[in-house]
Amino acid sequence: MKYKNLFTPIKIGSVEIKNRFAMAPMGPLGLSDAQGGFNQRGIDYYTERAKGGTGLIITGVTFSDCEVEQQSMPNCPNSTFNPVHFIRTSKEMTERVHAYGSKIFLMMSGGFGRVTIPTNLGEFPPVAPSPIPHRWLDKTCRPLTKEEIHSIVKSFGDGAYNAKRGGFDGVEIHAVHEGYLLDQFAISMFNQRDDEYGGSLENRLRFAREVVEEIKRRCGDDFPVALRFSVKSMIKDWRDGALPGEVFEEKGRDIEEGLEAARLLVEYGYDALDTDVGTYDAWWWNHPPMYQEKGLYRPYCKMVKEVVDVPVLCAGRMDDPQMAAASLENGECDVISLGRPLLADPDYVNKLRAGRFEEVRPCISCHEGCMGRIQEYSMINCAVNPQAARERVTAYEPICKSKKVMVVGGGVAGCEAARVLAIRGHRPELFEKSEQLGGNLIPGGAPDFKEDDIALAKWYERQLSKLEVPVHYDRKVSREDVLAADYDAVIIATGSSPKVFSLGDDSHVYTAADVLKKEKDCGDTTVVIGGGLVGCETALWLSEQGKKVTVVEALEKLLAVNGPLCHANKDMLERLVPYHGVEVITSAKATSFEKGILTVECAGETKEISADSVILSVGYKEENTLYHELEFDVPEIYLLGDAKKVSNIMYGIWDAFEVANHI
Repeated sequence: MKYKNLFTPIKIGSVEIKNRFAMAPMGPLGLSDAQGGFNQRGIDYYTERAKGGTGLIITGVTFSDCEVEQQSMPNCPNSTFNPVHFIRTSKEMTERVHAYGSKIFLMMSGGFGRVTIPTNLGEFPPVAPSPIPHRWLDKTCRPLTKEEIHSIVKSFGDGAYNAKRGGFDGVEIHAVHEGYLLDQFAISMFNQRDDEYGGSLENRLRFAREVVEEIKRRCGDDFPVALRFSVKSMIKDWRDGALPGEVFEEKGRDIEEGLEAARLLVEYGYDALDTDVGTYDAWWWNHPPMYQEKGLYRPYCKMVKEVVDVPVLCAGRMDDPQMAAASLENGECDVISLGRPLLADPDYVNKLRAGRFEEVRPCISCHEGCMGRIQEYSMINCAVNPQAARERVTAYEPICKSKKVMVVGGGVAGCEAARVLAIRGHRPELFEKSEQLGGNLIPGGAPDFKEDDIALAKWYERQLSKLEVPVHYDRKVSREDVLAADYDAVIIATGSSPKVFSLGDDSHVYTAADVLKKEKDCGDTTVVIGGGLVGCETALWLSEQGKKVTVVEALEKLLAVNGPLCHANKDMLERLVPYHGVEVITSAKATSFEKGILTVECAGETKEISADSVILSVGYKEENTLYHELEFDVPEIYLLGDAKKVSNIMYGIWDAFEVANHI
């Protein structure tokens, strides 16, 4: 069996896990009811990942404190808000998880402190160890009193006791990690107290120590308590994080102190360390976008594993099974945590075990459906899997009659529609004008850091082949083609095309797609017009090849509109572009390009930039002419994806799923 070491059992405390895979904790927004229990969506969501073979399920963050740091309900489950109800809904969930041989830990939070997000948690005065600046808001946090610390500690004991009664096999504490409240106490930059909870490392860890001791006192020494732990903070200054490879002075927790903290925390009674690096001041580390390398926490986990004698869990883009198996073999970690990959495909583990890894739907590390949706919609989902956290309401609908459906366009919307139609028993037939499937995934996936976009396109290709969906390449469909055919329904998913305009000498003016697909050579010096997502990623990719790149943006800053939903992606990309030597000119307008000189108007002045080429990245326009030619002639016709409204991968896939699941 390939990757056999990933399927050996391991113990966390007294609890044996059947394999080396854990579901990493991710914010459970939308999975709680108004009484702090798990709603049906939450129960189905976690059960589906257990059914998919994951050995250990770790829930997203839940609360136990109801007095000190209040939250609007419902946001996340709370184990003490209504204990009887919490235990009842927990038992329903843990019974179902256990039916598949999986174990489940409840993640319990000490609170957010200076990193509260009002859009998710409500407008409550922020607290912290000391009167320090809030991460997001223009506010100074109120210091916690010792009595409030003791109250939170007691709530941990009460909540863990309720979790044990509810059938949970253990708990994971959230956390001396990412700059949450317990971490704020542990980091001297945030903790300026002069009582027994401040000063020395031991004092700064006292809060975390009292938490594990209280839980063990209430639940017994054999009840496992893991800890989410960041060994290094990556903080340059307040609200200012370091980039990969950047030389900086650590203002938070450095590695030396982090390893000493790991030793102490295990000494205090923690049974496992779920290890990463970063804080919300450098939050592209804890929530790594595609711009971070895969397996980025492995060297840090190895350092921790060398100084403790409890299991070390490693997350952070660990979806490559070869990398995961090697990490166990090399002593970098003991358990592989999968977060977003299990959103994308809950059956990841079972497919890998059965030798069908090519069927695993890839996570593209876009953060749109998970972190982005959590931030903007208070609901966890997945961009590439419309059923994530909506398993029951998006279950495949049975059909009464099999329909023959023409799908025009092989981008993500067309591919998803064809896939879902075939699964349900319809007979889709797909027509694509180019030589490959994927649409904008193909140019979008050209940079090395976007490799998973190409993997998603290949996945669709394999899925349609497996489902025996006829795919016709190099077929541009006309109105006459559709009317002459015999189909019960037609789906138009013809996508979008880049917007262009003339600058004079247009022989060396290209679209971003032209350059990304290597159909045009931009030369050694180029100017990208448009500092949106595509423009910034193109500029970053070219600069990494040694090109001299300038970005000209009409608005006041990069990614001002239509950027990533998740701020971790946006903030990191905005920083990476100038860090890699790209010159950025904002509030500027390009007026002409003649004889290798681009003329730009900026702040009332004219600037001339010498360049071999100009790359246009100023947006896309819908290609929906075919639909409008047919909408009054075809009884059942649907317009999907960018052809309907230029958006992103997530909404193209989601719209396609919705329509294809109800035809």
